[in-house]
Amino acid sequence: MWTAGILMLYFFLTNVTLLGLQSGGANDLFGEFRAILAGSQGSVLQVGIGPIVTASIVLQLLGGANLLGLDTDDPRDQVLYQGLQKLLVVMMVILTGLPMVFAGGFLPAQQTLQLGGLALEGTQVQLLMFAQILVGGILILYMDEVVSKWGVGSGIGLFIIAGVSQRLVTGLVQPAQGGFLFDWYRILTGQVDVGSLVSASGLQTLLIGEGQLIALLTTLLIFGIVVYAESVRVEIPLSHARVKGARGRFPVKLIYASVLPMILVRAVQANVQFMGQILNRQWSGMPAWLGTYSQGQPDGGFFYYVSPIYSPQDWMWFTANVSQEWWQVLIRIGIDVTFMVVGGAIFAIFWVETTDMGPESTAKQIQNSGMQIPGFRQNVGVIEKVMERYIPQVTVIGGALVGLLAVWANMLGTIGSVSGTGLLLAVSITYKLYEEIAEEQLMEMHPMMRQMFGNE
Repeated sequence: MWTAGILMLYFFLTNVTLLGLQSGGANDLFGEFRAILAGSQGSVLQVGIGPIVTASIVLQLLGGANLLGLDTDDPRDQVLYQGLQKLLVVMMVILTGLPMVFAGGFLPAQQTLQLGGLALEGTQVQLLMFAQILVGGILILYMDEVVSKWGVGSGIGLFIIAGVSQRLVTGLVQPAQGGFLFDWYRILTGQVDVGSLVSASGLQTLLIGEGQLIALLTTLLIFGIVVYAESVRVEIPLSHARVKGARGRFPVKLIYASVLPMILVRAVQANVQFMGQILNRQWSGMPAWLGTYSQGQPDGGFFYYVSPIYSPQDWMWFTANVSQEWWQVLIRIGIDVTFMVVGGAIFAIFWVETTDMGPESTAKQIQNSGMQIPGFRQNVGVIEKVMERYIPQVTVIGGALVGLLAVWANMLGTIGSVSGTGLLLAVSITYKLYEEIAEEQLMEMHPMMRQMFGNE
């Protein structure tokens, strides 16, 4: 009930337009990242989960460098850590919302606004819009906390699933140009001139044009690959030290760190592009090597090369109207693939270490539950060494694989123009929710499992 209630509130808030926003002309800074940053352009949830993700990156970096000086096993330090996280999220909402409202062009405000008997003008209207964005950012923070405490899974995962599912359904049945089913209806009824099916133009129309066959195939393959990869695992046998016959297995999955670290990787890219947009708007003499822009998107310089591949039209210079040379497109593809593969592996390691999924934390959990690995002494150090044979290697391989899948899905396109990362996240998070519900049922049937997972 908590999960369903928060989900309804999320959809409601994404449809509440910012009071004072000028109709039309708004430029969505995070348009290509909406599937993973949630939120909605021009709504109260303008910033989405971006500030939460950015704050998590900062805390992970500070924690990894041991600069916080907090022991997350200490209840007092846990409270301090959570308070610091909330403070950072509010700061990130402010730092993200201010340029959107006051930089000009991103969220154009009305010149005058009648609010009851009060007349607001210019900067006053902008301050009102910023206040709404700030409230929306704080609301989504506490909505995430409510789901994490009393709901199923996490709020961030729930919002990503909601956004991606909405775009998938819209892309499938949208009764206007762009909907897969209606586009095929127009093709079959002759409203779209496909021409000869064996010609280059005919194949292009069916595969990457109105037919979207490659996008459909990519979407289905991503679903199948992620579900299959979630089932690939190395199972380490366990037995209870004092209860004879009590046995179990500790699964080390191929995607051990899950797909969630991809949010962190894409958030870094989104923030880099955000900085580029701000510089382009505010720095009239920005050097060409740093970035040139056309229709709000980078088409040259540093910010072009580090921008992610969003769709087939971004790199298919031999079929699409790409203004860049082929070697420029190849450099952009190479940087995107390298960033996603290396970044996926690095952030997967960060994720495992900061969420108590590393060898040391896992060994302590197994030891505290009274379980041991058959054939080895019941010692934390011994269990940790066994875990070190599997967890670090699987974490790196899984993170790199997920990054490669995300780039591949983006390059070939998906139904509803959902980003590859967003689709991966939606499928993986949905599968995790299923596993969490099954685990809860298992713990109810077998109280011993509660002790093993530390849920007493």
